[in-house]
Amino acid sequence: MDANKLLEILHLAEKLKDVPRHCVTSGGRRESVAEHSWRTALMAYLVKDEFPDADMDRVIKMCLIHDLGEAFTGDIPVFAKTEEDEAREERLLMDWTASLPEPYASEMTALYEEMKQRSTVEARIYKSMDSLEAVIQHNESEISTWEPHEYDLNLNYAWDRVAFSGYLTKLRSAIRAETEAKIEKSRE
Repeated sequence: MDANKLLEILHLAEKLKDVPRHCVTSGGRRESVAEHSWRTALMAYLVKDEFPDADMDRVIKMCLIHDLGEAFTGDIPVFAKTEEDEAREERLLMDWTASLPEPYASEMTALYEEMKQRSTVEARIYKSMDSLEAVIQHNESEISTWEPHEYDLNLNYAWDRVAFSGYLTKLRSAIRAETEAKIEKSRE
């Protein structure tokens, strides 16, 4: 890849370090989109042995690129994102992806389509990691940072996304147990 084009891509990706997410870290500051994407990819790497038939390199790629569109739009929490927001982010991202040199333009376009369709096990694993990472991050933040609707969200979010996998269902159950303990402790 041409060095200048690589730098252009990296400069765009760097913006995600400064795009805050709705989640708060255990240290009390807003998490960045880049931090979320990094830990989502780390999660995929750490569970690769649970999915011996899946192409986990592809899953990790999905995790790394899944929120690049937020470099254009910022982060909009799942509970506030509209179809119009999603369409705008997708349009801006696809325009940018089309400007990439080959083979990256084709590969990323295909990955984004696969992620959107969620018809492959790899796309379902990626989406599970994306969703579960957000719930874990909420569990790690001070409960005083939670909005009232997030109690129910943290207890119930993503069960449908993990249902295809016994392992991910067990992981989601463990995360729910942490949520329940956190809520219970806050009532003491």
